[in-house]
Amino acid sequence: MQNLNDLLNPVVQDMTAVDAVIRTRLNSEVVLIRTIGDYIIGAGGKRMRPAILLMVAKALGYQGQRHHLLAAIVEFIHTATLLHDDVVDESDLRRGRSTANAVFGNAASVLVGDYLYSRAFEMMVDVDRMRIMQIMSSATTVIAEGEVLQLLNIHDPDVSEARYLQVVRFKTAKLFEAAAEAGAVISDATLEQIEAAAAFGRHIGTAFQLVDDVLDYSGEATALGKNVGDDLKEGKPTLPLIRVLEVGTPDQRALVRVAIEQGEADFEAVAQAIQANDALNYAMQTAQAEAELARQALNVFPESTCKDALLALCAFAVDRDR
Repeated sequence: MQNLNDLLNPVVQDMTAVDAVIRTRLNSEVVLIRTIGDYIIGAGGKRMRPAILLMVAKALGYQGQRHHLLAAIVEFIHTATLLHDDVVDESDLRRGRSTANAVFGNAASVLVGDYLYSRAFEMMVDVDRMRIMQIMSSATTVIAEGEVLQLLNIHDPDVSEARYLQVVRFKTAKLFEAAAEAGAVISDATLEQIEAAAAFGRHIGTAFQLVDDVLDYSGEATALGKNVGDDLKEGKPTLPLIRVLEVGTPDQRALVRVAIEQGEADFEAVAQAIQANDALNYAMQTAQAEAELARQALNVFPESTCKDALLALCAFAVDRDR
C-alpha cells in the first residue's frame, strides 16, 4: 500500500503552486481573517479534493495554469465547510489540534467561513468559464442541503441506510465530484470523460466518508486527529450503527437507539455490539463497492501516470488508518 505522499507525487509541484495561490488569496486586510485562515489551512490535512482536480486535469492533457486557481477554490470551499461543521458539531479537535472555533470562538469561525465562500466565488469569476461556475455553485448548494439533512438526522435512530447515504453524497462526496468534474472541464475533455470524472469523484468521495465512519469506531485518536467516538457523542446515525439497528439483537438495538437519541452511552458496549454484528465489515464492503465504481469510471481515461495515481487512490481510500 503506497502512502499518500507517494500517490500525490505526480502533482507535487502543482500542489506547491496551489499553496501559493491560497496564501495570496487569503491576504485580507482584516487581520483576524488572515489569522484564522492561516490556522485552519496550516493544519494540513490530505488536500485530497484539490489533488484530485489536478490529477484529473493532467490525466486528460490539460496545459495551462488555471487548474491551480481551481484547486485553490476547491480547498477554500472545503475549508469553509470545515469551519461551519465544527461550529455546528461543537467539535474541539480536528487534524490533531484544537478546532478554530475552540481557539477563536464560534462567531469568528462562522464569519471567516463565509469569507472563504465569498472569496472562492470571486476566484471562480477569474477562471472565466461559465460551466465551472455552474459546477461549483451547484456543489455549494448541495453541500448546504447535506448539512441541513444531517442536522435533521441527528439523534434520530430511525434513519435508514438510504437517508444516511444521501447525506454522505450531498455533504461530502459532492465536492469530490465537483473537483474531478471541474478538472475534466478545464481540460476540454469529451462529454464521456467529463461524466466519468464526475462519477469517479462521487464514488471515491463516498468511499472516503464511509471509511471515516468506520474509523470513528476502530481507529486511534492520535492517528485520526480527532476524538474517537465523536460521531456517537454527536448523535450521528452512521452506517455501523444503522447496521446494528437492522440486524442486532433486541438488547443491542435498544442500546444503540438510546445512544443515538441521547448522544451518550457506554462506548465500549456500543463498540462491542458493532463488532458482534460485523457492522464495520459491512460498512467497509460498502466502501469497497464505491471504490470499485470509482475505478471503473476511469476506464475512459487515456493511460498516464496521473491515471495510475487516481487508480491507486481508489485503493488508498479504503485501506488507511486516518
